[in-house]
Amino acid sequence: MRFEVDGHLVRAEPRPGQCLRSLLREHGHFAVKKGCDAGDCGACTVQLDGVPVHSCIIPAYRAADRSITTASGLGTAEEPHPVQQRFVDSAAFQCGFCTAGMVVTAAGLGCGGRSAPDPEALPELMKGNLCRCTGYSTIADALGAASPSDPDGVSAHGADATIYLNPAARHVSSEEATGRAGTGVGAPAGPRIVTGAEPFTFDVSPEGEDAPPTAPLHIAVLPSPHPHARIVSIDTSAAENLPGVYAVLTYADAPDLAFSTARHELRVDDPDDTYVLDRTVRFIGQRVAAVVAQSLDIARAGCRALQVEYEILPAVFDPADALLSDAPKLHADKPDSARIADPERNLIAEINGAVGDVEAGLAAAAQVVSGVWHSPRAQHVHLETHGGIGWLDADGRLVIRCSTQVPFLVRDEVCQIFGLPRDRVRVFAKRVGGGFGAKQEMLAEDLIALAVLRTGRPVQYEFTRSDEFTSATCRHPMRVAVTAGANADGVLTALSIDVLADAGAYGNHSAGVLFHGVGESIEVYRCANKRVEAKTVYTNNIPSGAFRGYGLGQIIFGVESAMDELARALDIDPFEFRRRNVIVPGDAFVGAEVGDSDLDFGSYGLDQCLDLAERSLLRGNGVRAPGPQWRVGTGMALAMIATIPPRGHRSEATVALLPDGRYELRVGTVEFGNGTTTVHAQLAATALHTDMRRIVIRQSDTDVVGHDTGAFGSTGITVAGKASYAAAVALREHILVRAAKLTGRAEAECVLVADGVRCGDRLIGATELLADGELSGHGEHAGSPRSVSFNVQAFRVAVQPETGLVRILQSVQAADAGTVLNPVQCRGQVVGGVAQAIGTALYEDMRCAQGEVTTRTLRHYHIPQFADLPHTEVYFAETADDLGPLGAKSMSESPYNPVAPALANAIRDAVGVRQTGLPMTADRIWRALQEGDQG
Repeated sequence: MRFEVDGHLVRAEPRPGQCLRSLLREHGHFAVKKGCDAGDCGACTVQLDGVPVHSCIIPAYRAADRSITTASGLGTAEEPHPVQQRFVDSAAFQCGFCTAGMVVTAAGLGCGGRSAPDPEALPELMKGNLCRCTGYSTIADALGAASPSDPDGVSAHGADATIYLNPAARHVSSEEATGRAGTGVGAPAGPRIVTGAEPFTFDVSPEGEDAPPTAPLHIAVLPSPHPHARIVSIDTSAAENLPGVYAVLTYADAPDLAFSTARHELRVDDPDDTYVLDRTVRFIGQRVAAVVAQSLDIARAGCRALQVEYEILPAVFDPADALLSDAPKLHADKPDSARIADPERNLIAEINGAVGDVEAGLAAAAQVVSGVWHSPRAQHVHLETHGGIGWLDADGRLVIRCSTQVPFLVRDEVCQIFGLPRDRVRVFAKRVGGGFGAKQEMLAEDLIALAVLRTGRPVQYEFTRSDEFTSATCRHPMRVAVTAGANADGVLTALSIDVLADAGAYGNHSAGVLFHGVGESIEVYRCANKRVEAKTVYTNNIPSGAFRGYGLGQIIFGVESAMDELARALDIDPFEFRRRNVIVPGDAFVGAEVGDSDLDFGSYGLDQCLDLAERSLLRGNGVRAPGPQWRVGTGMALAMIATIPPRGHRSEATVALLPDGRYELRVGTVEFGNGTTTVHAQLAATALHTDMRRIVIRQSDTDVVGHDTGAFGSTGITVAGKASYAAAVALREHILVRAAKLTGRAEAECVLVADGVRCGDRLIGATELLADGELSGHGEHAGSPRSVSFNVQAFRVAVQPETGLVRILQSVQAADAGTVLNPVQCRGQVVGGVAQAIGTALYEDMRCAQGEVTTRTLRHYHIPQFADLPHTEVYFAETADDLGPLGAKSMSESPYNPVAPALANAIRDAVGVRQTGLPMTADRIWRALQEGDQG
């Protein structure tokens, strides 16, 4: 079979049933990504004879004698297609995994040319291409699409100033051209991302950099069909006898050492309740065995050939039932050293604490509200699935290239499990296609390591999209009961929460999510009488894990909904009610107990955020309800989050002067759409008084620096960024000392300039500076003390009572991010967080029946499409943090947290229905209206 790809003739013999996507990737066309293999996400889009198609559902043989164009064929980084250039100019990507497919579709529709489609039609035309990161706002800018709630095409920054989203539409100052901190410079990887040239985890060619020495074998996993069972026997003979099978791995082949898939700086923060392969399976989808074979097809055939005999055990699916004395004990076999609070009660962790007298506070209240709010499971839907490639290098060292947020912590746990010294394991990540907390988990690397060590061959393991739903982790389902009281002046007299979280079959992250969730969610309020009762419990459901917000989103949904009801009962404006009750500098952080930690007010902008969001709602945006039958309402909610996780978060960085005058920054943190690579380059350029383009970054590799805890908890800037800036400052001082020595002048007379050091009238270049040896600087940060960030979300919505349909007319978020180091990227984080939270609040419904996840594809799990999301106005408080680098604070997780309650409060205001469960789908709102539940 012959066909043309990007102007080059290709000869191939596709396998029976092979899709075009896999054939193209086998021939090195890595701009074509795998996001779903079901025609749902568009990451694999190519043009087939000029027409955009999802290559994952096109049989490969249909490409015979036809012409295929990928993103790489549209243009190059040096000479991009007009659509690709507009994506770069508009910062229309974050992780970038979806971008190549997105630009191919847009170019095929004529965007960027004379035959461009009607901008009003683009949201509908682009619905086949999903983006989990951006919220589509900057993509709309790139394509010139109309947004119903963005009539002016601008977004506010700070109290008064505005910035256009498309840098090409505005004047670029000389300072911005250098890319230093505070400017909205684009990502260095942008031109490579839009042309499909930026490598992700599986974009590996045999002759490429950081690649295995030979083509890897493939792993396929046999999942458990039962929610709870003991494996009596596994007959592996038929699988082992298949041609092309190299190994069959069962519990008998795995180390007898328990660990947690959750990764934290302190591994003892999570219970040791998991094995690489276990003789007892505790959820449908858990690994039973793995087959390592020459191809994925053979490995899957090997799984089908396995004969497994199970002893079915009793199962429990409701966390309340799991606490009962007669419930199955899922981890009663674990020792005390596993750090499980009470295995006999399926209790992983609990919190019981109080300050003051809650009963007395309720008795003194003029109004009391109480209710129970339910937040269900949610899938992260990072478009690059979990997985990696492992091999032994020339020195026999284990190397794992994987899609992770925590390469150093993965290395350390692989060493722990397999008894290897640290210098015998290297773990690294290329660009990661999204994470949202899911890749703070070790879900593939342990099995890859086992397979490599067993076979001595390179091995690859890649999750399918269905695997992500059935075998990876999800957001913790929670039941949150809230009781709150306030006096007639609208001052809180009591606040009590009771939380029950479903950890699923394993305890990864469950203790941390619980402790974090019940912290800032109520610490943000000043109240003399508070009580917290919270438990997280094992069930035979799919394991829960880290998810954007780390427990705050679920509990804030309950707390902020209750606050709205309390303000309504007292007839006080919801913004004003918050002003009367939120903490201010000088107040203690009080949750289950009076705070005695390293948390501090490095800066404070919550008051500004409340004002900015309220003013925007009052000003409006000119968008009206679709018709007179629609009812309009407004709602708001707030959130506070620590800028760094507690209990330690460390990062090291080095910066060195290169002979060509550039600077090499080495840092451990991972880039997965959070924008940290750009900001680290900006921080280094600022410290070194140079152009950002002269900063070369090597990152996310255990060979590069000594340690980095990982890219989670929004620490890419507040910890790793601070280390990078400190390293650059240290190098600056070393350079000035050497320049002064070379010229005989005082240090104060020497100044760093773009191309060297100027001491008086003499310019000293890199060659002369390095004549006496290397020049480098080292920086590190231990993650303490910690500050707090704030977010206020407000909505104006229209609800159609006849159907329950919700239309968002105006979306506003005000954020206290401290000094905004890159306004364009920080705004993107806010808009993306709001978008993901709108999905959780209105659409996403991860269904589970008797432990079996039934939503296994993206067509059954509706994440927001282009047409589903409004434009979100973003306003930044004008603050500078005492603790963050150059005054910056974190702003990746926090935008997600106040969105669901703000939407619920707006819906309540519009139609009188208080939604207490997510998602707030049209049918649920309609049903509540029919039942007369008008609050």
